[in-house]
Amino acid sequence: MRDEDELHRGNEAGYDFEKVLTMHDLVSSDDVFFAATGITDGELLKGVHYHGNHITTETLVVRGLTGTIRRINATHSTDKLDNLSSIHY
Repeated sequence: MRDEDELHRGNEAGYDFEKVLTMHDLVSSDDVFFAATGITDGELLKGVHYHGNHITTETLVVRGLTGTIRRINATHSTDKLDNLSSIHY
């Protein structure tokens, strides 16, 4: 909470700020996708790495309905990104 007023309004609206949320509380259907792309290297995913004129990323995608888990290792061309963006790599 940012302040006591926000906490008070949340409590009045019926929110329980002490409750530990379960997966079912957050997602109540199997018809869901989850995706995460690493920013820094970690135990689950590699982070963003710069190699001359390309960038590599690793993404994890999970489909709840089928249980399919995909890892996507992508290479992004900085030359092509420069043409699409005002940010230059």
